[in-house]
Amino acid sequence: MTFEDFLSARLAALLRYATVLACDPHLGEDIVQEVLARAQPRWERIARADVPEAYVKRMIINELASWRRRRAAKVVPMSLSALEAAGGTADDAVAQLDERDAMIRRIAGLPLKQRIVVALRFYERLSDDEIAEQMGCRPVTVRSHASRALATLRKQFPAPTVPLGGRHD
Repeated sequence: MTFEDFLSARLAALLRYATVLACDPHLGEDIVQEVLARAQPRWERIARADVPEAYVKRMIINELASWRRRRAAKVVPMSLSALEAAGGTADDAVAQLDERDAMIRRIAGLPLKQRIVVALRFYERLSDDEIAEQMGCRPVTVRSHASRALATLRKQFPAPTVPLGGRHD
């Protein structure tokens, strides 16, 4: 597979992937551009890998981590067009958009590794072993990041006002 064939087939998916990881469509585009610029001269070697897309996705994760180390991170709310690029539609109800935007902001506030685990698990639907391979760590570390991320996200939701399974006196 040539580099041009790979781009034709997978560029849109790589942009969505980077957007979800970065929680910012513009940063996602910048990261993909940087990664592809570095991948092109090495494409023959990358194409010989079992799954070149997995290699490029790993490069995207590494570039995002490098970018975060180089610059002070700012949480940028996603616009409706960015939300649509990440899989939403303009026909969603306003309440659904508000909930989605609030969740994206919560996820964007997680530490980088926790955010990557959440994105890979729930957006890419990867297993702990696959995430560990992408991140270059052990599956137990992935589970730890996921547990901490979900605990942080749960704390940000108000407690139910009606007791679950209890009496409603």
